[in-house]
This record gives sequence, structure tokens and C-alpha cells, in this order.
Amino acid sequence: MSSLFATATTLTSTGAINTQHDSLTPLGGMVALFNMMLGEVAPGGVGSGLYGMLVLAVVAVFVAGLMVGRTPEYLGKKLGRREMTLASLYILTTPTIVLVGTAVAIGTAAGRAGMLNDGPHGLTEVLYAFTSAGNNNGSAFGGLSADTTFYNTALGLAMALGRFVPIVLVVALAGRLAEQGRTPVTAGTFPTHRPLFAGLLTAVVLVVVGLTYFPVLALGPLAEGLS
Repeated sequence: MSSLFATATTLTSTGAINTQHDSLTPLGGMVALFNMMLGEVAPGGVGSGLYGMLVLAVVAVFVAGLMVGRTPEYLGKKLGRREMTLASLYILTTPTIVLVGTAVAIGTAAGRAGMLNDGPHGLTEVLYAFTSAGNNNGSAFGGLSADTTFYNTALGLAMALGRFVPIVLVVALAGRLAEQGRTPVTAGTFPTHRPLFAGLLTAVVLVVVGLTYFPVLALGPLAEGLS
């Protein structure tokens, strides 16, 4: 039941826990990490999870347009270079915050001083802290002494940047789409209300997260689970 609760609260922006996630198995902790790395988009998230899924839907439509050689459209709006630039920046923002913050913490004495464990488990502790802060989840892995000047500052910056930068990009994307007229539906319009699009969207979510975070997950919880 604790595993189910951890999965439910890391898939959304809840942040509630009924057990220390540090006590989960290495692969169990990785599941909680991966849920937040998805952007808390399943099953829709709270607030930011909704517009995160909409941005990923824009990317999925763009990929579908590339496959068939048509200008991608979503809800009657054309997706051009500027729209995709904003969507791409949104997707890159949180991983940059999480991975750069983790690297700085691991690479400095002040960051390593707060780690209870070394090796892959210590990396997972730090990675979880920045993933939770950057994605606005609020849960903690445990084992990391985060109440220090370094982590108070670093995690505070991760929270601020991880919340406000994506909002700015989403509002800018919404403004770009609002400026456009509505494109009429034709036989070549990719339908976004059928299982094919749902499958494509799921694949895009998993591929984007997998390609971005797999290396650091391999060094942390995967390495610990296989050792």
C-alpha cells in the first residue's frame, strides 16, 4: 500500500508520503523518481500537470506532421517554428534545472556534506531532492540533510525556476496560438481524439523522459538495484 501511495503522489503534484521513500527498494525509489520526471502529467496532474500534458500533445502532433510531411496542426492551430521553439524550451527547462542542480551538488564539498550515503544511493538522494523541487512535488527521499545553506539556496532556486520559467513559456505559447485564425479540418488533418494519437502521445512522453534522464538513473537507482 505504501508503494501504491508513493506512486499516486509522485505522479501528481501532491507531495504527500506515508512512508520514507528512502526505505523503498532501489528500483522502487526509481519509480517514484521517474513519475516526477514525467512532469507529473499522469493522470493529469494538478495545475502544472495539465499544461505539461498539453505541451507534450503539441510535440506529439509535430512528430506526426513530420512523419506524413504535413504542417502540423492542433485544435485548428498551425504549429510552426516559433510554437515548437517554445514547446522545446518548456521540455528542456525542468531537466536542465534538475540535472545541473544535481551535478553542482555532487561536484561541491557543500553538496556532498549533506549526503548520508555515498555511491549510487547518495546520488539518488540528491537527484530526488532536485527532481522534487524542480517539478513542484514537495516529497523528500530521506537521507539527505537538506536544511543547510547550500541546499536551502539551491533547492529554493530550483523551485522558483522550475515553476515560473515553464509558466512563462506556456503563456507565450498560448499567446502565439491565440493570435492565429482557426484552420479548417481537412482529410489530411491528424485526428487527436483517437487511440492512435493517445498511443503516439504516450510514446513521446516516455521517449522524451527516457532519453533525458536515463543516464543519471543508470548511475543512481539502476546501478544500486543491479549491484
